[in-house]
Amino acid sequence: MNQIIEQFKKIGIIPVVVLNDAKDALPLGKALCDGGLPCAEVTFRTEAAEESIRLMAEAYPKLLVGAGTVLTREQVDRAVNAGARFIVSPGLNPSIVTYCQEKGIPVLPGVITPSEIAQALELGLEVVKFFPAEPAGGLKMIQAMGAAYTTLKFMPTGGINAQNVKDYLKSNKIIACGGSWMVKGEMIDEGRFDEIISLCREAAAIVKDIRG
Repeated sequence: MNQIIEQFKKIGIIPVVVLNDAKDALPLGKALCDGGLPCAEVTFRTEAAEESIRLMAEAYPKLLVGAGTVLTREQVDRAVNAGARFIVSPGLNPSIVTYCQEKGIPVLPGVITPSEIAQALELGLEVVKFFPAEPAGGLKMIQAMGAAYTTLKFMPTGGINAQNVKDYLKSNKIIACGGSWMVKGEMIDEGRFDEIISLCREAAAIVKDIRG
């Protein structure tokens, strides 16, 4: 887990990807690498997700590929067998967390309340997803809860964009931010990979400017 977290910190902005067709996986993987954000949280909401993870993981070993929106143990197995190196879920399901821990798979469940944070700590977690970030109070909410739970770090996702991501990245409570503005579904579906490269480079420059 610590190795993955260190990679998250270095990358800073984690592209959250929805792939409707596995044929787009390889050009997207290349675009992410060329754009300086060598990471993809591939949401498990589409039929193409599993094969897309497999293709990207095999073709780009330096690309940190994980699975998002994971809701069941069966999806954990499918994602990991395809090559996912981390698991992200929208909520805190103790069954999924313990299953991943037993298998040595880094897992970041979503939390939104102090009670869920307390449960995450009870499960031995040091980093959680904060989702949906902006609708739930954003950075102010994270800082307020973080003042009570000092050891926990967050990866906020939901409503993060090129404008507000800077404030998040400046906080010592944030390891990285999940975002989709540089990998919007229509850009992928329409093959606008040059645009994705450009937006990824802009995002990577934001990280470098703030974190060095």
